[in-house]
Order: sequence, then C-alpha cells, then structure tokens
Amino acid sequence: MADVGVDETLLKGVAERVAGEAAELVHEAWTGMNAGREVRVDTKSADTDVVTAVDHESERLVRARLAELRPDDAVLGEEGGGIAGDGVTWVVDPIDGTVNFLYGLPWFAVSVAAQVGGVSVAGAVVEPVSGRRWTAARGQGAFLDGRPLSVNTPSRLDLTLVGTGFAYKVERRTKQAGFVAELATRVRDVRRNGAASLDLCAVAAGWLDAYVEHGLGHWDWAAGALIAAEAGAQVSLPGEDTELGPDATFAVAPSIAAPLREALIESGVGAI
Repeated sequence: MADVGVDETLLKGVAERVAGEAAELVHEAWTGMNAGREVRVDTKSADTDVVTAVDHESERLVRARLAELRPDDAVLGEEGGGIAGDGVTWVVDPIDGTVNFLYGLPWFAVSVAAQVGGVSVAGAVVEPVSGRRWTAARGQGAFLDGRPLSVNTPSRLDLTLVGTGFAYKVERRTKQAGFVAELATRVRDVRRNGAASLDLCAVAAGWLDAYVEHGLGHWDWAAGALIAAEAGAQVSLPGEDTELGPDATFAVAPSIAAPLREALIESGVGAI
C-alpha cells in the first residue's frame, strides 16, 4: 500500500468520535422504538434484507461530521454509496445488525473505518446500547474501551467456538445451512449473532475463536477486520483465499488456523 502520510492515531480518533455520535442517535431511536414509536422500514435485496429510516439518519450524521472534520476525504457508505478516493476513504456502516435493531436485540453497532488504497488503517465499532467502543489503528493494537485485546489460543479443533452468518437469498442460505451442519460436528459450537463487525470484534476479544462468512459488504468488515487483525487474528478478506470461497471473510486465532481452515474446506465452505 502506498504511504500517503496518514496519521493512523488521528484517524482512529476521528472514527471513534464520529461513530460514537452516530451511536447516540441510533440508541435514542432504538429506545423510542421499544417504547412504541414507529420506525419506517424498507427492503433492499430481499424482503428479509431491511433498511430503516434510522440507518439513513445515522449515515447522514456520519457524512456530515466527516465533511466537517475531514473535508478532503472520500466516503463510502452502505446506504449512500460513494467511491474510493486517492487518499483516505471512510467506509461506513450506519447500523450493522439492522434486523437485530428492529427486533429489539441489543447486538448491533455503528462501524466507521479509514482506508488507504483499500486497506484499513484505523477504525471504530461502537455499540449503541452497551456503549462499548472497539478501536484499532494499523500497527498499534486493538482495544475495547481502552483495554488491549488479544485473541484466544485454542489448542484443539473440537474446543473451537466459531461465528458465522447467513445470506438473505434462500438458495445461498440452503448451502450455508448444509455447511454449518457439517462444521458443527467438528468444533465446540457455532454462533450466528447477526452483526459481522461485532463478530470480528468478538474474535479480537476472545469471545469467539474464529469467524467465517460469505457475501459481506465492504462496510461490514472494514473496521472489524482491522480490530481482529490488530488483536492477533489471522484475517483473510473477500478474494484473498479462494478455497474458502471467492467472497469469504475469515478471522481466526493463529493457534487453530490451519486445522480449522482444513475443516471448513472439508465441510464445503468453498461451494457456498
């Protein structure tokens, strides 16, 4: 990656600040929704793929604040689109885990990452309900509310806890169900939490030993994958390990990386 003279520490601070402000907006809306206030809901790729008015409001806030703090940078958002710039590009997921948000489940987050040349150099994932703040900058480690993070060191495949997720399209979900059924016989257990950014952060914290999912958007992994990597995880992004599938994201504790990757392939991960 070309060195464009970025200050990763400064960018991490901007990411945390902006994500935190958006998380406050999302939390207020979530609290109101749970008290009976209506939230407008639309669909995208399928009837189960939802977007709310709060997603749009959150992204508008992030874009407005970045325009004030970093006016020369590009922004790529899940709802508002955009293209990468020549310098710093901010990759934004205004609510990762929208279905959880709608159901009242507190496992969702605002994710903001700074990238240069398509590579994440700083990022923050902020949980609106708990207030937890996950942060990282390239070469500086990963943190949860200022506490350094480190991945687990599982010694055996059958003691490995793996996170995953499912696509919105029925055809792909069917393949994923078969894969998970096979994988579950080889590992401790499988979790499906519904927010990719937080699953990647969970690997960083040792709450999961590994995470694998297909079809993620750029905004889903931009901050979380950096946080996992800076906590010591081995991370492969879409297109980097085709045996796992051309659009697979994989983060894993190094101690179990080789046998788990083999188990994933034998369980049919590459055919999803």
